[in-house]
Amino acid sequence: MSNLLNLSRIRNIFFILGVLLCMSLSAAAQNRTITGIVTDASDGEPLIGATIMLPGNTSGGAVTDLDGNFKIIVPQSTKTLTVSYVGYISQHVTITGSNIAIKMQNDQKSLNEVVVIGYGTARRSDLTGSVSTVQSKDFNKGMVSSPEQLINGKVSGVQIMSNSGSATAGSTIRIRGGASLNASNDPLIVLDGVPLEQGGISGNSSNFLSMINPNDIESITVLKDASSTAIYGSRASNGVIIITTKKGAEGKLKIAFNTTNSMQTRTKLIDMMSRNDFVNTIKSQGTTAQQALLGNADTDWNDQVYHTAFGTDNNLSLSGKIGFLPFRVSTGYMNQNGLVKNDNVGRWTGNVVLSPSFFQDHLKVTVNAKGTYNNNQFYNSNAIWAAATFNPTQPIYMSNQTYGGYYESLDASGLPVNGGVRNPLGLVDQNTSKSTVKRFIGSVDLDYKLHFFPDMKLHATMGTDISEGKGTVYVPLEAASNYSTYGLDYGYGPQKNTNRLLTLYANYSKYFEDIKSNVEATVGYDYQYWKSTTPAYATLDAKGDILSQIKASDYRHVLLSYYGRLNYTYDGKYLLTATMRRDGTSRFSPDTRWGTFPSIALGWTLTQENWLKDNKVLSNLKLRASYGVTGQQDGIGNYNYLPIYTQSVDGAQALMNGQYIYTYRPEAYVSNLKWETTSSWDFGLDFGFLDNRLSGSFDFYTRKTKDLLATVPSAAGTNFAKNILTNVGNVDSHGIEFSLNANPIKTKDWDWNLSYNLTWQKMKVKNLSLVKGSTATNILVGPSIDSYQFQVLSEGYEPYMFYVYHQLYDQKTGKPIEGAYADLNHDGQINSADLYRYKSPAPDYIMGLSSSLRYKKFTFSASFRANIGNYVYNGMAMSTGAWETVSYNSFQLNNLNNSYVKTGFQSRQYLSDYYVENASFLKLDNLSLSYNFGNVGKYISGLTLSALVQNVFTITKYTGVDPEVPNGMDNSFYPRPRTYSLSIGLQF
Repeated sequence: MSNLLNLSRIRNIFFILGVLLCMSLSAAAQNRTITGIVTDASDGEPLIGATIMLPGNTSGGAVTDLDGNFKIIVPQSTKTLTVSYVGYISQHVTITGSNIAIKMQNDQKSLNEVVVIGYGTARRSDLTGSVSTVQSKDFNKGMVSSPEQLINGKVSGVQIMSNSGSATAGSTIRIRGGASLNASNDPLIVLDGVPLEQGGISGNSSNFLSMINPNDIESITVLKDASSTAIYGSRASNGVIIITTKKGAEGKLKIAFNTTNSMQTRTKLIDMMSRNDFVNTIKSQGTTAQQALLGNADTDWNDQVYHTAFGTDNNLSLSGKIGFLPFRVSTGYMNQNGLVKNDNVGRWTGNVVLSPSFFQDHLKVTVNAKGTYNNNQFYNSNAIWAAATFNPTQPIYMSNQTYGGYYESLDASGLPVNGGVRNPLGLVDQNTSKSTVKRFIGSVDLDYKLHFFPDMKLHATMGTDISEGKGTVYVPLEAASNYSTYGLDYGYGPQKNTNRLLTLYANYSKYFEDIKSNVEATVGYDYQYWKSTTPAYATLDAKGDILSQIKASDYRHVLLSYYGRLNYTYDGKYLLTATMRRDGTSRFSPDTRWGTFPSIALGWTLTQENWLKDNKVLSNLKLRASYGVTGQQDGIGNYNYLPIYTQSVDGAQALMNGQYIYTYRPEAYVSNLKWETTSSWDFGLDFGFLDNRLSGSFDFYTRKTKDLLATVPSAAGTNFAKNILTNVGNVDSHGIEFSLNANPIKTKDWDWNLSYNLTWQKMKVKNLSLVKGSTATNILVGPSIDSYQFQVLSEGYEPYMFYVYHQLYDQKTGKPIEGAYADLNHDGQINSADLYRYKSPAPDYIMGLSSSLRYKKFTFSASFRANIGNYVYNGMAMSTGAWETVSYNSFQLNNLNNSYVKTGFQSRQYLSDYYVENASFLKLDNLSLSYNFGNVGKYISGLTLSALVQNVFTITKYTGVDPEVPNGMDNSFYPRPRTYSLSIGLQF
């Protein structure tokens, strides 16, 4: 009986197994495998880590690999797949076969676009550092001659100031205020993977960056904190700006042409007396001899020096793909006159980008070649001072042709008065200074994804930056400006600069689905070599006689680097970035030339947590924290650690035993110079609401710079100079950055985008003493006027504060009392011990506001900038606003500044805080209206017409020409123009 029961049980088990097997076979027969590739619709690049799911499912699915490929098993009845990728618009894709190609559109609203970082790219959602990217569509428009002006006012923590209104002027760029005092505070600029050398070249020393055509730029990324910059190690203390240029793409040939034509006019000039006010002042207050120097003419000298300036910028590009070869070729021509006559820059540019792929995209090659030919004509900087101060009652010309026919003030012997102001128009017309500069920047990038190990990519960049600059100076023999030297006629250069780069790195990237982890590791090596040579030359007068000799120069340095970076992401929520770089430079001795620069950063994306993931209001929330160390070795010279002897030049030999021989002069040096290092903390918050219609970020940072490279007094008898460059002291800084982006209106006809950024920052000098524990050091720095310096470096204070006397005022009239200053130390006398530190040129707050409003095919845009808390020393008011300045000799009168009416000063009050003025301002930088015609006819696929105004207005209490001047010192500043432009863009 028991045996029968057992047999029955066995039959039942086999029956059940058979049913289950049949069900399994039936289910297998009803499933199918789908394979495919997911790419970016705009450029065809594969998307790594895209998620493919069955509709309605929240688990399972598949993730694309490094090539964007995926494989997923779905039921036979499944008709669609859901595809999602951070930064792209999710979509439902119809299954049309066993292999499908999916192209995803970038979500322009998202904060999670792919951004360029050091030695690679990253999704914004994976970033742990403070990184800001400005795309070409958001650049400042109008007549823009240099790349940095494209993002002026667009990025929190970044201050960009044009050094003057000249067509040949460059800009000062500061990221988080800079980290040094004497070493460079300029950020590292990386162009398509090639770090560029700081500084300029003969014939273009102030605006070297302008040799990159802004029209060729696709995006500009700013790396601000140590987590993002430490991968660049010794050059990253002042931040990094990564410039990425446009490249070719898939599709048919595209032709684009745009032209911008502009007119520049004067805005505000130096506040000098009118002709009538000047005459009345001389007649009422001048001596008989001074009154006799009044003429009968009525000359506006500003009209003789300044003129309406015209400019044009034209660019043509062709892009597409021929066979296997994507390409982009462009050329550009820009010509811009300055407001001052004979101020002009002309630039021709050419750019070729080839980006083929081989071996089924395992090997990707990018070839970049950029060439620039630049012609400059430089204005006579003395003409601005002369136009302000030259006697307005004198004529432009005189019958005496001795000095080219220009009216000049002559002494009793008929010579131009010694130390007098020269005819402003003569200064412009009789000075011809020109230069020619050529520059080539080229690179070859190789990306090879190993066939046998596709998670590993090898990368090599070979780059070069070669430039050459030379120029000529000519002042005719009869020019009064150089009558004592018989004019000038000489050439200089060519200076030749070479920058060579080799970058090698390996990148491993893999998503481990089982543990929900993405790991990316990079290790690399850099070699960069710089060389700058200038031949000896002589300055000659117009007769050909030698005035002075300039010795030849040959400067070289090398930087070797080893670096690594690890990025780890768990479940899309928890982020870790760690970097390490070790740099060695030839600028320091073998004992101190190597430096190590680490960083670590953590991130937490709260909106990926289950309890926030489906929140309909909060679309993005991420916390960031980072710490890192970066270095500095730029702006200090190449050989300051070596005992260098300088040979005398011709005309400076020593007479010994009846013969002139060359001598050798020892230079000051410090053998143990080492890295200036900056340690930084950054705490950040990224947020987004309503599908990122409202988004932004908040950062708080601190920086401490130690082993500061500063020029300080050396102890008597210890070196060959009174001041030496050495490692001394510390500088601390901290700040807050806030940015906000809003898209309050978005409909078919209306689209309004707003962007606002705010920066608050403070710096303090902690130590400047060579000997620890010694008394505080005050070092006078900054620009000078008549041997007076107005700024100081002091321990415990902001750098570059004004060092002045506290002016006393008449209680009844409110006017300043000449020579009356506060006795701040209460010793009963007024001397240098009563100087005090008063205000700073650095603003407390920097703000930017951009608005773009589209209605159908019209777009109206505006960009504002504001600085609050910055002060400027009005050197022009001081230098021309005292009675003594009306006449320095018996033969000439000079115009007076209107500040004289307010003060009545008889002599110049150089160090009075009366001239330190609040220079806070609000500027409307750009105003534009454009109309997009769209397709026009058969061949024109796009036509855009734009009208633009730049430097629209400035609201400020500052009484000088412009509240935004270099170093906080206003002394005959070249006024920035107001620019009106018309722009036409065509696409074919």
